[in-house]
Amino acid sequence: MSRTRNLSTGSLAEHLLHLAVPAGIGMLFTTLYNVVDMFFAGLIGTDEQAGLAISFQAFFIFITFGFGLSAAMTALVGNAIGARDDSAASKIAMRGIGFGLLISALLTVVAVWLGPLLIKLVSTEGAYREAGTRYFMLLVVAIPSFIMSFGINGLLQSQGDTVSMQRAQIGAFFANIGLNPLLVFGLPGFWGGMGFDGIAVATVISQTGVMIYVGRQLVSTELMKKWQLADLLPRLTTSQSIAGQMLPTTMTMMVMMTAVFIVQFYLKTFGTAAVAAYGVAMRVEQLFLLPVFGLTGALLPIVAQNYGAGEIERTREALFACWKYGFIFMAVACPVLFFAAPLLMRLFTSDADVIQIGVSYLRVDGFILPIYMMLFAINSFLQALKRPIWTFWIGIYRQSFGVAFFSWVYVYLLDFGVVGVWFGIATSVLTGLLLSLLITGHVARQLLGGLWRRGAHSPIAPSD
Repeated sequence: MSRTRNLSTGSLAEHLLHLAVPAGIGMLFTTLYNVVDMFFAGLIGTDEQAGLAISFQAFFIFITFGFGLSAAMTALVGNAIGARDDSAASKIAMRGIGFGLLISALLTVVAVWLGPLLIKLVSTEGAYREAGTRYFMLLVVAIPSFIMSFGINGLLQSQGDTVSMQRAQIGAFFANIGLNPLLVFGLPGFWGGMGFDGIAVATVISQTGVMIYVGRQLVSTELMKKWQLADLLPRLTTSQSIAGQMLPTTMTMMVMMTAVFIVQFYLKTFGTAAVAAYGVAMRVEQLFLLPVFGLTGALLPIVAQNYGAGEIERTREALFACWKYGFIFMAVACPVLFFAAPLLMRLFTSDADVIQIGVSYLRVDGFILPIYMMLFAINSFLQALKRPIWTFWIGIYRQSFGVAFFSWVYVYLLDFGVVGVWFGIATSVLTGLLLSLLITGHVARQLLGGLWRRGAHSPIAPSD
């Protein structure tokens, strides 16, 4: 495939930079997109901010299938490209698109029934629950756009293309800036607008545009040169391979959202301000994690191609290079987040209680951002080695049991108040990293002859 970037030769640092910068920029605009939504919700009121926070977390559970599909496509197609099997790469790509269309339809139906129940679970009766439920039901329409955009982006990433999604996300951000005020407040003298519902409608419109754009970009690649409509039909063997790679990543993301629901379950006892503060602080946190998302996301296609090509030493070196550059960035980002937390919270809200609680979260979070970076890199590494099931078990501990147990200890046994929830998150993240390192070392010994140093014999990468 002449237009595909060969990641199994050349400088690893150059490949990481080439892939991470566009991906990071794209994620920056995705996060800013969410920030815009939170900003306009704040202009309406604290109940709307809290409603957006709980409803989007519920919605996120359904689009985790998109993240899983993206990771599966990058790993499977990337391995085929690395092995120079262009025919297999094209077939997997087309069947992956068909698979994505099928699960998009199913998820839309399930979301209509399950979404309001999830929102009820993590909220108390009142205005913010009503606002959140209404927002969610409008956003359901965008589920196919999210799922297919992520899946298509996985195919583009497998070929070394992170620029197309970047451009789509930049376009969506600017569209959202224009659509939000128009749909929320309307046009004076002509139309009164939709209020809080307008934020959801703006998302539906802009994310549909993202799907259309990345789809057009994919059609122009070598993967789509010889596609036929019949290739979209499910094939049992290929579907099993896709599901085998997708579901562990999807379940890992779901477990991550379980952690968010657990946190919100604890926070609701501290009032609406605590729920709103967590929603705003998470948006701020994401801004500081953007380069990390780009860097660790770039690691996946690099490891996938090198592992598929049997370049075992480069496979190991890619993980260490990712960690090294991640630590360099964190050395700058963490102090900035700690000291600038009050200013950053005031950009989104004037509510003194929301600001105070949000600052406490961000200052605890500033100490664990490097650990997040290492964990995200490990997840990409295991996915590229086609062992994503381990990321699921790590997630079960870190984002379900760990958050629930340690938060209970700090909040109820030690009576730390709302800060105890933040300490519970931090403790689960730290212990989760220790578990992740043990598991990654075990997998590397099986597949690579070792992780920390070259083993006596490094096996050739298996084809399955």
